[in-house]
Amino acid sequence: MNMITYDDFKKLELRVAVIKEASFHPDADKLYVLKIDSGGTEKQLVAGIRQHYLPEELIGKQIIIIDNLEPKAVRGIMSNGMLLAASDEDGLSLICPDKPRKPGSTVK
Repeated sequence: MNMITYDDFKKLELRVAVIKEASFHPDADKLYVLKIDSGGTEKQLVAGIRQHYLPEELIGKQIIIIDNLEPKAVRGIMSNGMLLAASDEDGLSLICPDKPRKPGSTVK
């Protein structure tokens, strides 16, 4: 495992976001295209969670995102951030606040 410094960690902007829309990526079986609200700003994420969640399970769900990740095209569709999830041999689980928070709230 590569260690990072505290200053490296401070560069990450982790925020609460709400999933507003979830659609199938047209060119990938494992990806969703998500529209999220990250505190007054709507963003699009491409996430590899399709094998673990149905679209209707995602709508309205609060998630934790890396908000300041450089945009990247994923199979031809721009992704403007990354959601956080935990995975093991039993599957994948989104990282979510245990109590509702305002979209855009910072994770500390």
